[in-house]
Amino acid sequence: MAKVEKKTTQKKQNRIQRFFRETIGELRKVSWPTRQETTNLTIVVVVVLVLMSGFLGALDFLFLRLFGLLLGS
Repeated sequence: MAKVEKKTTQKKQNRIQRFFRETIGELRKVSWPTRQETTNLTIVVVVVLVLMSGFLGALDFLFLRLFGLLLGS
């Protein structure tokens, strides 16, 4: 008796479909922050941004005056 092999025809996924399927799978594994954590971290970022921009603005003003005195303008 000859053994008959069954050929299973699977539709081959194209790369774009596979990329999105795998991306969605990985995003489900992500530990997303809570709304409170996001709010707190956003506040920290804004406060640091304001402080650093003030500090750099003060340094810029100081060096502008210093070079103005040195160059006599």
